[in-house]
Amino acid sequence: MAERKSSITKTRAAPLAPMEARSVDAIPSGPQWQYEPKWDGFRCLMVRSGDAVALWSKSGEDLTRYFPELVAAALQLKAERFVLDGEIVVPQGRRFSFDALLQRIHPAASRVNKLSVETSALLLVFDLLASPRDDALAAQPLTQRRKALEVFAKAQFKGHPTFRLSPATTSDKQAAKWLAQAGGGSDGVIAKRRDLAYQSGNRDGMQKIKKFRSADCVVGGFRYASAPLNGRKVVGSLLLGLYDKAGLLHHVGFTSALKRTEKPALTDKLEELPGEGFTGNAPGGPSRWSTARSAEWQPLAPKLVVEVCYDHFSGERFRHGTSLLRWRPDKAPRQCTMDQLAQKQVDPIKLLA
Repeated sequence: MAERKSSITKTRAAPLAPMEARSVDAIPSGPQWQYEPKWDGFRCLMVRSGDAVALWSKSGEDLTRYFPELVAAALQLKAERFVLDGEIVVPQGRRFSFDALLQRIHPAASRVNKLSVETSALLLVFDLLASPRDDALAAQPLTQRRKALEVFAKAQFKGHPTFRLSPATTSDKQAAKWLAQAGGGSDGVIAKRRDLAYQSGNRDGMQKIKKFRSADCVVGGFRYASAPLNGRKVVGSLLLGLYDKAGLLHHVGFTSALKRTEKPALTDKLEELPGEGFTGNAPGGPSRWSTARSAEWQPLAPKLVVEVCYDHFSGERFRHGTSLLRWRPDKAPRQCTMDQLAQKQVDPIKLLA
């Protein structure tokens, strides 16, 4: 048993990489699927081993110091050993506020403690990867993990409102209702394979469906606006990149949906991050759409991640300009890969039939 226990006793390193999702256009159907609401928060693995609790982000960053109220709540549970997969959210009225959640990532301990009281977070739990009864739950299919999670939640979460069991269903009709009702903290539906073990670090067992299609991209560079703002040069558009399997960062499009009032501060931030930029396909390459201005861009170090909304992705780039949804400081640039956009191809002949 000693070897099995070691998988969750080392709380200062993430026990495993979270399962990831592939973006698709429609809810898949069939008995092999389980459906859940897609929450708009920070993905989190919570690990407890005795008196030690750690919170790990999707990118493997330690979130523990930013959510002391979650740590305190975890220590109040009767179970002293577990690994939970869930989403950190901050309730605000009848919705969850992503902006309030972003404010929680602050360097000052005094600010963190203040916000932990004023904007306390919840953990919406949707998977159980290890428990006092079974340290190796991650190796079990989702059907077994969900049963174990429901038993765990019934025994542990009662009287602890910081933890909530995220709903799940095998009905695609119910999933369609969740998708139609998305908003206010739920931005779509997650579909998971019931017959697979926890797919750590890959997208083979989980799909996400939103009312819109979105992608997390690296900001690999930017262009200055053609006209100055109040006498100074400011950013006009962000150049977006995705990594391929070889680790090269390819330019895939741009977003110019930047608020005028935010451009000066954003320009300052970008100018502090000069770097190599794109290591694969770069802006300004041969194209019938190229202009003299195509080559006028500023390369950046791959530090910043944004989530953008798009309509079509083909030929390894966004067909049109994208809409900037939000900055994603919780995502690691290396997680922004081409395969998040891989989708099954539709037979166009069948569409015409």
